[in-house]
Amino acid sequence: MPGLLLRAGRIPGTLAYRVGSRFGGDVLKVAIFGLGYVGSTAAGCIASQGHTVIGVDVSAAKVETLNAGRAPVYEPGLEELIAAAHADGRISAVATLTDELDDCDLAVVCVGTPSGVDGAHNMSYIAQVTRSIATALKPDRTKPLTLAYRSTMRPGSCENIIWPILESHLGDAAASAVELVYNPEFLREASAIEDYFHPPKIVIGTLGGKPSATMAKLHEGIEAPVFEVGLREAEITKFVDNSWHAVKVAFANEIGRVCQNLGISAKTVHEIFVSDTKLNISPHYTRPGGAFGGSCLPKDVRALQYIAADTGSATHLVDSLLRSNEAHKHHQFVKATEGLAPGAKVLLVGLAFKAETDDLRESPAVDMARKLLEAGYDLDVYDPHIAPENLVGQNLGYAYSLLPQIDDLLVAKEEAERRDYAVIVATNRLVGDLALGAGTRIVDISVIA
Repeated sequence: MPGLLLRAGRIPGTLAYRVGSRFGGDVLKVAIFGLGYVGSTAAGCIASQGHTVIGVDVSAAKVETLNAGRAPVYEPGLEELIAAAHADGRISAVATLTDELDDCDLAVVCVGTPSGVDGAHNMSYIAQVTRSIATALKPDRTKPLTLAYRSTMRPGSCENIIWPILESHLGDAAASAVELVYNPEFLREASAIEDYFHPPKIVIGTLGGKPSATMAKLHEGIEAPVFEVGLREAEITKFVDNSWHAVKVAFANEIGRVCQNLGISAKTVHEIFVSDTKLNISPHYTRPGGAFGGSCLPKDVRALQYIAADTGSATHLVDSLLRSNEAHKHHQFVKATEGLAPGAKVLLVGLAFKAETDDLRESPAVDMARKLLEAGYDLDVYDPHIAPENLVGQNLGYAYSLLPQIDDLLVAKEEAERRDYAVIVATNRLVGDLALGAGTRIVDISVIA
């Protein structure tokens, strides 16, 4: 791989979510574009390291929330990070750029790249943000702005979409005004802060794979292997990672279905399988259980399918992943409703795609709720982190397009514990928070035992 440099993390030690001495007083001013899960987490974590952060988002609600010292999204620990940074005057937000970039060292773009109708990533938000940055940048800057993209996008996007936009506004000055970087994130919702400070790797893509002093300063004190590579190598990283995770989930669930239908213990088979760490790699994402979902795996698999078709590459396994995942969702529905009388009262525990989040985008639990309603069952939903009035953006659109009745389905903990249900369908560990009667029938679709 051209331009590849691997080096160990520089400063070992324990995690501290606060200002520390690791920066030696050398503070960056950082603009974060997009205050969704990735952007809000980045804002809180970067500010907690002692840097100054300005968030930029078209959503007035997100801007007002951050300016009040609160987190625009729910993520364990994030509210505390943002509140502390706000109290110290190190974090704020705006909806429209004026002169905020004039003294910024770094701008990090975290806007969404949702799936388009053909499966390719929709790059309209990237183009819009890039244009606004290029328009706001002064071509005679004393030092270049490091412009780092974290949104998942097709390899070649930095060179073929982003750089031409910058050049069209800045002309020849683009080369001296901007240092273009692609820096993918490896955050898992509900453990995003831990993942930010303890990532599996740090990937920094630049033109020619040249080291970036600004990005090195941003990651100072974070112990992880560092890969300084070309832009395209960095851009494809998330496709490879997320498609592999999807492969592992789909494979485990296909084996789980076979085992369950043959009366074989999938749990025992899984234990045998993951014991082979030499050939089977690791146990992560290989436990038979829930379907994959969320904001990353499905859209990145679709985009990789599109890229493969567009380039004449045959990727039959990747092409089968989403079909296998949909088959697993139906299998779970069949297992959850076995023996249920028509119109039976059902409680679905956990609506978000993962416990400890409020993210409903492509959540398999939302599909389960839809299937239960379409089959005529009397459905309640318990998820303490879901509040319809707090849903925004793609999260809002996805929730109401599939579950327009969501406001009437959600019940409080006391109601869930008091009511009599024919079956309780558990999608995650939230069911353990409920005090349920000894004879309650629970179908846990997050595992195949």
